[in-house]
This record gives sequence, C-alpha cells and structure tokens, in this order.
Amino acid sequence: MTDAAASEPETPNTAAEPTPAFGWTAYAERINGRFAMVGFLALLILEFFTHQDFFTWIGLLN
Repeated sequence: MTDAAASEPETPNTAAEPTPAFGWTAYAERINGRFAMVGFLALLILEFFTHQDFFTWIGLLN
C-alpha cells in the first residue's frame, strides 16, 4: 500500500437514503408503493369480514 492510499479514510459502502423531493423520484415511488400495499391489504380485510366485494360494499352492484 502506498502512503497516499494509507492516509485516505475509508468510506462505508452504503447506499444513500433517498430524500423527499417533488416529482418522479425513487422516494416518491417507494412511498406510493407502500401506500398501495396498505390499501390493498385493507380492501382484502374489508372483503373478508363483510363477505362482499368492494363494488357491492360501496353500492355499485346489488
């Protein structure tokens, strides 16, 4: 190892966390995906407990 390489501090090899920003960013896509998963799970739970599909539950189908 050379003296120049030995004097440089080592930086950890970690990915930077995305920061909130306006527009189509990786952060926005990740948050959108998480909210979609929560909404889909809530819909499945609603249908399980009411024994009706979503469209019947909101009154579009009878």
